[in-house]
Amino acid sequence: MIRIPFEHSYATQLPQACAAANPDKPSAPHLLYWHATLAGELGLGSSGVDDATLAALFSGAQLPAGAQPVAQVYAGHQFGGYSPQLGDGRALLLGEVVDTAGQRRDIAFKGSGRTPFSRRGDGKAAVGPMLRELIIGEAMHALGIPTTRALAVVATGDTVYRDRPLPGAVLTRVAASHIRVGTFEYFANRGDDTTLRQLAAYTLQRHYPQLQHAANPYLAMLEAVCQRQASLVAQWLHAGFIHGVMNTDNMTLSGETIDYGPCAFMDTYDPATVFSSIDERGRYAYGNQPAIAQWNLARLAEALLPLLDAASMDDAVAQATGVIHGFQAYYQQAWLAQARRKLGLTDAQEDDLVLAEDWLLMLHRQRVDFTLAWRYLADVLDGHSARLAALFAQPDVLQAWLARWQARLAVSGQPVAQVAGSMRAANPLYIARNHLVEEALAAASEYGDMALAQQLLAVLAQPYAERPGLERYALPASAELARGYRTFCGT
Repeated sequence: MIRIPFEHSYATQLPQACAAANPDKPSAPHLLYWHATLAGELGLGSSGVDDATLAALFSGAQLPAGAQPVAQVYAGHQFGGYSPQLGDGRALLLGEVVDTAGQRRDIAFKGSGRTPFSRRGDGKAAVGPMLRELIIGEAMHALGIPTTRALAVVATGDTVYRDRPLPGAVLTRVAASHIRVGTFEYFANRGDDTTLRQLAAYTLQRHYPQLQHAANPYLAMLEAVCQRQASLVAQWLHAGFIHGVMNTDNMTLSGETIDYGPCAFMDTYDPATVFSSIDERGRYAYGNQPAIAQWNLARLAEALLPLLDAASMDDAVAQATGVIHGFQAYYQQAWLAQARRKLGLTDAQEDDLVLAEDWLLMLHRQRVDFTLAWRYLADVLDGHSARLAALFAQPDVLQAWLARWQARLAVSGQPVAQVAGSMRAANPLYIARNHLVEEALAAASEYGDMALAQQLLAVLAQPYAERPGLERYALPASAELARGYRTFCGT
């Protein structure tokens, strides 16, 4: 039997923030995926445990020893409109473990059945969306972007009804925590300052313990969350990632990416890119993500106002507003630092932002593939510009910018070969291309064939290392496949 050293600090310290519930028992659980490496990081004794046992334990058929499942409650602004009670409608927190690095992490089911917060939902999930969460989460992790991760995906043997009947599945998600902006909104908007303070104290201790003795600890926490989210969103944009549903219930206080529903990676560079079928007005378009992150953080700031050490409410508002106004500077700093890495710049010059923005403007006007353009830029330093030039409808427009960039590199004085190597370590060749993800999900969902998903995961685990025979994984979708591509939330 697998050994999981569960602890339950969230449910014990914040009983008002969750409700006990049990997963549904699946009819015929079958293990689709088990992340043995992640299990080792979590300190789980899974060596020698067979697939049937893992399938039973991570589908709800048989709860792991020590699990005490609860559904967490939260509110949230969804596409700008406030929903006073959302909560885990199809998720259950089984408990927490302290991993081998000493970090406390949640282990939770997703798709395991109805909870007290399901509203009209069935609480279930389908194989496709759960594998999407696995694949995108692992791609993000390999890119170095903070993210929740999938420990297991188990097919339940039951049918889930969406627009058509689909095979059901349960995902086991690992997260630094599941505390969201919406968790704070829930108690703040109910006027429950007692629980709000308990939640803030718990979050501070769990994610920002170094701030517990600050002069104004919850203001300091707000600023730290802003810094983490600014860094996170900057990383999203540099990876060409579009979350698709940046509601406040999908923004964590830990700074991890959470909820891979209608998300996707952009091929052709266009800041207005939207893939989500439910984002009809483009609120969460690629280029809008920094502003939406700041908007969400303003909602967190509003929730924290009663806890700030201030002489008056007006003073509290002024303090919080100052922090939120600082988000743009944090974001710009994080974005530019990563842009310099991707451009091979080892020092800072005043015109670097203009150089990077002009590069992106050129990619937009020429409708160039975002990931390949960044990756092939290093080729120029090796004297080979053919791959990069082939991406441009008008290659001549590239030359003037390349001359500016190479002149800027000369100022740094670094060896060209060294710069090219550092650029390839900062610019991935392989991302979770939408057509490849869909291909893998269709094979698994329709035929129970995990081979394509496993192959894709293996490629994405090393996104920066170019390998022969994997050319198709680096290429964008054909115009026909890309036209009208949409993603869905899975509920």
